[in-house]
Amino acid sequence: MQKDLITLVADKNIDHSIRAILSRPKSLGTRSIDSETYVHQRRDPGVLRESRQFLQPHVQTFRHALVVFDYSGCGQEAMAPATLESNLKISLSAGGWGNRAEVILIVPEIENWVFADSPHVARCLGWQARWGNMRTWMEHNNYWISGRAKPTDPRLAMEAVLEKARIPRSSSIYACIARSVSLRRCSDSAFLKLRRVLTEWFPALGSG
Repeated sequence: MQKDLITLVADKNIDHSIRAILSRPKSLGTRSIDSETYVHQRRDPGVLRESRQFLQPHVQTFRHALVVFDYSGCGQEAMAPATLESNLKISLSAGGWGNRAEVILIVPEIENWVFADSPHVARCLGWQARWGNMRTWMEHNNYWISGRAKPTDPRLAMEAVLEKARIPRSSSIYACIARSVSLRRCSDSAFLKLRRVLTEWFPALGSG
């Protein structure tokens, strides 16, 4: 019997994020998804170069395949993100997946998903109310330009907040945010694509 979804990701932070997101089918607008997630040992470059080989043995045992990795650090930043996604999707299709596989390239990286418009973000990052508003603090310290939807460098901004909170960066933080923040409040284009793909593949029962 085929399982619903196999997901190949570049690191534990993405792994924890995806697992937490998939555990919330009602918030996603999908039915419950029977899935397995794997982390590539060679991180972003490995996912970009070896997804077809990694996923090909699973063509018959999963209905769909998803590949998720960061643009920053993938080794092909000279190429446009849309081109990388398209080329990899074509490769997966030729590897036996046809139209059953999709590529989610996060620009610049997974930390862009962290800064959704939600008070849960500050809580998961260990921010204390006595320090005032977290976004205001980031703006005053030049990590976030006023009026922008996201910090200029999301990873640097996240590390600055964690340093102030004296909390080490860990995958559990990404899981906390993905479990807590409304999945309709993230404006990142890669995340919006992820939601769209999952709702198309696994629509909520009774929605059709």
